Amino acid sequence: MTSLPETMTVIAIKEPGGPEVLQPDTRPVPAPGPGEVLVKVMAAGVNRPDVLQRSGAYPPPKGTTDLPGLEVSGIIAAVGEGTQRWSVGDKVVALTPGGGYAEYALVDGRNVLPLPGDLDWVTAAALPETFFTVWHNVFQRGGLKAGETLLIHGGSSGIGTTAIMLAKAFGARVFTTAGSDEKCEACRKLGADLAINYKTQNWLEEVRNATDKKGVELILDMVGGPYIEQNYVAAANDGRIVNIAFLMGSKVEIDFTRLMMKRLIQTGSTLRAQSVAAKAKIAAELEEKVWPLVAAGTVKPVIHAVFPLAEAAKAHALMETSSHIGKIVMTVGAEA
Repeated sequence: MTSLPETMTVIAIKEPGGPEVLQPDTRPVPAPGPGEVLVKVMAAGVNRPDVLQRSGAYPPPKGTTDLPGLEVSGIIAAVGEGTQRWSVGDKVVALTPGGGYAEYALVDGRNVLPLPGDLDWVTAAALPETFFTVWHNVFQRGGLKAGETLLIHGGSSGIGTTAIMLAKAFGARVFTTAGSDEKCEACRKLGADLAINYKTQNWLEEVRNATDKKGVELILDMVGGPYIEQNYVAAANDGRIVNIAFLMGSKVEIDFTRLMMKRLIQTGSTLRAQSVAAKAKIAAELEEKVWPLVAAGTVKPVIHAVFPLAEAAKAHALMETSSHIGKIVMTVGAEA
């Protein structure tokens, strides 16, 4: 076994601010504790929570690393005491509590999954954060069933593209909103039955017309703001609404009458703050129900852009433009 280096290169947040505060730093290579594994990172995904953490709006949970980065692909470099499933050399993807912007990342072994099929490192790094989020919110919390209609606000994002593919794979009808004709076309190519350009179309009217005024059974919303109340109009009787972000704000004045009259369920979640055990439950269901689809190529993350780790600031600047379609990934030990 190759001995591990004592130090590693990471991308740290020097102080809250814009993308330029992401700077290379040198940190000790962490040692895995009981139940943990150390992953030699080959690629790391870039996600909206990373941007929020960098700006100072989303501090890491207590007891976790201050380094950003919530998902990686790589090779097990060391295992802690009591770690039974994983061995040094295993190819894996991992949902991390932070620390993905580094050459090595520490993660609980229960939040690690095998590399599906012969997926390349970059594509694999785009799996954990979005697939865990979509499975938990659309299928576990939202209870999406075959034959139902799912409305996704932000269909061209990493979360949105994943939700389109998984919902279609499990027999649902999919509507999305997106901010350009190009993004709408990308959503349709992924399987969306209806893609609405909210800048040129009245999305609420389009959804109502497409459902004969009945509305949709499930809404996945990462926009918030005025959409919160409009979702109550767009939802069908006994519909469910799941909020996972509030890009247009979380504080609004709402008439809750429709919530009662339609018997709606409003819920939401964040992923990072959940327990290791809760994430392990999501991981187990993904491995059983979704990983075979990924291994077969039926479902594959959409990669918009790839940057080397040293250009993390450029990756964040791109994400903040919201012009991307799919995922932004950084290479660490792998070549683009």
